[in-house]
Amino acid sequence: VQLVESGGGLVQAGGSLNLSCEASGRILRVNVMGWYRQTPGAQRHMVAFITDGGDSNYADSVKGRFTITRDNAKNTVYLQMFSLKPEDTAVYYCYTDRVITGLTSYESNLWGQGIRVTVSS
Repeated sequence: VQLVESGGGLVQAGGSLNLSCEASGRILRVNVMGWYRQTPGAQRHMVAFITDGGDSNYADSVKGRFTITRDNAKNTVYLQMFSLKPEDTAVYYCYTDRVITGLTSYESNLWGQGIRVTVSS
């Protein structure tokens, strides 16, 4: 199973960007999906996550500005980012804690390759 992100780039402060992450491979179900971000020299921090039932949670720094959604049929999670600030600049990583691949098989703690988001002031 692989996670592939898309949609990053450069945007001015106050602008918007949308990220997508698709899980591909032999998949029966994807459990929690989420986004983390990391700046140089810093730890990776949770941005938002969403369960397969649609319950979501956000870091305080992005509440009210970011929206996470998912399409279970497409095994895809989305992150809509509004009112972007320079401090949102980071590499964003897609994450899932568990992918069910068979009746008794699964893969855990999967990460995407990361996608850069740059917000200019």
